[in-house]
Amino acid sequence: MHARRSTDPLAALPAVCSLPPRRRPRRIRRRSKRRCGHCATRWPSMSSAPTGSRLDRSWARPSSRESGGQELSATGGNGSQPGREDYSPFIAPAGAKAAANAGDLSLLERLEALQLRPSEGWLTLGLVIVMVATIGLSLDDPQWVLGNGELTDFLAPVGALGVVWGFLSAKAGWSRWLAHFLGAVFAALIVPIAVGMGLNPADQSIGGLFHATAESTVNAYLDLAWRGQTITQQYGHFMLVLGILCWATGQFAGYAVFGHRRPLNAVVLTGMLLVASMSITIRDQLGFLVLFSLAALSLLVRSHTLEERTSWLRRRIGDPATVGRLYLRGGSAFVAAAVGAALLLTATASSAPLAGAWTGVDQQIIEWGQQIQRFLPCCGAGTRISGVSFGPNADIVGVWETSSTPAVVITRNPTDTTPYYWMATTYDTFTLKGWTRSKEVGVDRQPGESMLKDTLEGQYPPREKQTASFNISALRYRGDVLLTPTVPLTPMANFVDSVPTHLTLLADGSYFLSVQSDDHDDYQVTADIPTVGDKGINQNLLRAAGKSYPPEIRGLYLDYPEEAIGPNATKLLKEIKASGKTDTPFDLAMTTQSYLRSNAFTYDQDVRAFGCTSNVVECFARDRHGYCQYFASTMAILLRAEGVPTRLVQGFLPGDKDSSGAHETLTFAQSHAWVQVYFPGIGWVNFDPTGGRAVVTALPAGPAIPALPSPSVAEIPSVGDFQSDDPRRSVRPAGGGTESGGPSSPGNPPFVIVGFLLLTAVLGLAFAAYQRGPRGPIQPDSVYDGVVRLARRFGYGPRPTQTVYEYTGALGDELPAARPSLELVARAKVEVAYGRRELGQDRLGALREAQRRLRVTLLRLIFRRHRWRSRR
Repeated sequence: MHARRSTDPLAALPAVCSLPPRRRPRRIRRRSKRRCGHCATRWPSMSSAPTGSRLDRSWARPSSRESGGQELSATGGNGSQPGREDYSPFIAPAGAKAAANAGDLSLLERLEALQLRPSEGWLTLGLVIVMVATIGLSLDDPQWVLGNGELTDFLAPVGALGVVWGFLSAKAGWSRWLAHFLGAVFAALIVPIAVGMGLNPADQSIGGLFHATAESTVNAYLDLAWRGQTITQQYGHFMLVLGILCWATGQFAGYAVFGHRRPLNAVVLTGMLLVASMSITIRDQLGFLVLFSLAALSLLVRSHTLEERTSWLRRRIGDPATVGRLYLRGGSAFVAAAVGAALLLTATASSAPLAGAWTGVDQQIIEWGQQIQRFLPCCGAGTRISGVSFGPNADIVGVWETSSTPAVVITRNPTDTTPYYWMATTYDTFTLKGWTRSKEVGVDRQPGESMLKDTLEGQYPPREKQTASFNISALRYRGDVLLTPTVPLTPMANFVDSVPTHLTLLADGSYFLSVQSDDHDDYQVTADIPTVGDKGINQNLLRAAGKSYPPEIRGLYLDYPEEAIGPNATKLLKEIKASGKTDTPFDLAMTTQSYLRSNAFTYDQDVRAFGCTSNVVECFARDRHGYCQYFASTMAILLRAEGVPTRLVQGFLPGDKDSSGAHETLTFAQSHAWVQVYFPGIGWVNFDPTGGRAVVTALPAGPAIPALPSPSVAEIPSVGDFQSDDPRRSVRPAGGGTESGGPSSPGNPPFVIVGFLLLTAVLGLAFAAYQRGPRGPIQPDSVYDGVVRLARRFGYGPRPTQTVYEYTGALGDELPAARPSLELVARAKVEVAYGRRELGQDRLGALREAQRRLRVTLLRLIFRRHRWRSRR
């Protein structure tokens, strides 16, 4: 029979060493000479250790916490706890740094000593890469950048490269700050190249890729900071932000696992980012979550197995290889059972106990996201940010993102077949790239109270009207802006509703902007709808209205930026005038509407290819492609150029009714923008120039009406005639509406986000300062006393009969992760207090690091069930 191969680490030592085994030196550490100090015998390299022995490098490397304790013990003589053997010299030094510091080894011996296979195993590196790549895939799936998934295909590879860098820097033995600094340098070189591949795929040279990224980023800054634009069409900086996020996540995860030996930190951070990414997309990303869970749980199982095998190696307990196999088998079974049970529960569970807690979150995400779109052009149809929200600004971007998701359902009289437009908000000021509002006034209204009383908006009640009631129930639309019915080509109805509301008016309470209510989930609207006919609204009535506009109308609804009417817009206006009758404002409006709805213009929800960067009216007149905001803005500004007051309106097109006709459903795809034109003595009339989407109701010619006499100045109502001392009025500055979101609207949420980030930064700095601990020289007595004080605050003080080792050992039983640091502090305390020794700088440095770790680790005592008894 063959003799069993010895796995005793002492057997690997050269036989010429004359010292007894118990007295052979303990020091095989970094910066050591790897020789026996007694007989100058060279210690064997780890590569010569028997496979499967306790010197096997695959499992022999200790954790950073354990190595800290060994360093203190090794450099300070026999500082081990009495009665316990120290086998730390047989734990292999970590990485190539230890071999490189062996000054008397030849180059060939140093290369042989390099550890090509990481002690954690290549599978561990693969699991970390999978975790980080999952985040990149989760960001790529919703098509964050302008709805183009090809622009974000680089995120997963960039995240994997970040993991590789964190792994290499940890194995090189670099400090945290050096590793992350150099990682940032490499990210600044690699990420712009990856971004440039998406921006300029035709030029694959390194210089061309860098130039494409730099040009896009600089132009974005110039658009927002110097050119006075409210939004930017550049998107390279957005890709750069996402790429840096993925690289930084990968770098942190790689260094946390292989440098700090804290895989839980990597799992927590990457998991939080994945959940955050999944929460702001409407795509089904369950597969990504399952893949991440498998990788994360497997990583934790392997890391725990490595820790246990290392501990058994150091203490010479049992067979570490057998223990490792048992842990891996049990852990793998647990991972499979946990993921399988989660999938089964996901497929069969039907209750949602926390569903109510998320009511309105989607709408809030949309509102925040649409504000971010001003700086980071996004977002794809797969994101929750792409949605409908009506606020004090309506920025016009290169794409109109909608979905067929039901927004609201309206219960109405089934015999009423009128196709109502549903108005949400109006805008008076054109900004070349969108619309906004000037000074606003807020007025509170009680249920049943007329909304437009004491306003210029409601000064002309319909001559012929019919009363209609509507019950509006929100589905996925969660904005607080209420919808009100309007009839195509007729004035807005004067209405009352059944809930308390806050009416937002323009110019000291003159004209309607929007109406909000906290009870916006279900409300009732009763409206006086003007009729269409000889006695109601008809063509001749609108022709006879004339041009005698009140001064407030002239001041608010005729202004436009001078550069809005460029050469292309001027040419378009001439074409419109030549195409039809333009004698009166009504004729001009009808001709403009008909011309824009002709085949000369194309409805296109994505016009990014045309490169419009400044003036949407000029771009639309040149390219003749666009969506509703382009059509409506062009008509409104061209009419203003001809002296006709206009305003932009946003809301919903008429919805789809069920078979009974009693329920009308509005989807987000029916969100729309159109124009209202002001007619003296009548009010605001709807016009919709968007071809292919508008629902046009033909007006009857009506009886012949002579031109209405122009009212005298005294007869024209002014704002002062309608002002009152109503204490419910509240004036807000320009642009300070309370409505949340619009297609990109600044409001309170950005300041909330900035405040939250500042608070997080302050708390982070406070935590870093707390973790750093007191500066200046430290002594073992003060460190130990600090540990005792902190633990006692949580009810874990020492008993009078406990020794230092007994107390720290008991704390270690409560917090196994803190045991190495506690043992280090205990040794230092005993050696200085009872052995009268002086510690060197290396040991004091290790003691300071242990103190910093314990200041954080001991905080976990707060969450532990209290079973400690400080006194008996």
